[in-house]
Amino acid sequence: MDFFKLLELVVAASLINNFVFTRFLGLCIFFGVTKKMETAVGMSITFTAVMVVSAAISWVVYEQIMIPLDLTFLKIIIFIGIVAAFVQSADTIMKKVSPSMYYKLGVYLALITTNCIIIAVPLINAGEHYSFFESMAFGLGSGLGFALALLIMASIREKLEVADVPAPFKGLPISFIIAGLIALAFTGFSGLITL
Repeated sequence: MDFFKLLELVVAASLINNFVFTRFLGLCIFFGVTKKMETAVGMSITFTAVMVVSAAISWVVYEQIMIPLDLTFLKIIIFIGIVAAFVQSADTIMKKVSPSMYYKLGVYLALITTNCIIIAVPLINAGEHYSFFESMAFGLGSGLGFALALLIMASIREKLEVADVPAPFKGLPISFIIAGLIALAFTGFSGLITL
């Protein structure tokens, strides 16, 4: 496997085809956990780990079980089951390792299970017929792209808490405007790598 092809896939998934800013997926969690940098960092780490591991497990199940048994029509249901099992494991581990972060993430941790980005990664991997390492690279790039989106937005929203924002724009309206401007900035990455 060519290292540069994998690196290209990571960069493309994180910057050029960023799930939040170019595909507009995962916006519920994006706006929900970016009020504070601490929760954004915790969700970034959790999300990236879930994406990489679920991409790997989903690839193995898809290639080694679903294709030989001609069960590819069940891929959405099976991928959701795989992600749900892994998220439950991550949920339990986080509850034991970092209870404060577990309670700060709250309901958003449970929402990872059926989040459109988490489900999109194995579906895109299956649709593009990526190899195992390409699937892992795509999962990593997607996770890093989502983490980048969360960290950028959290840093801006923390500054907006003390900024003089006009009353009609306080809270979520200014967050939507900022997200739109960041999405425009991310369009500058298009054409960086041709896939």
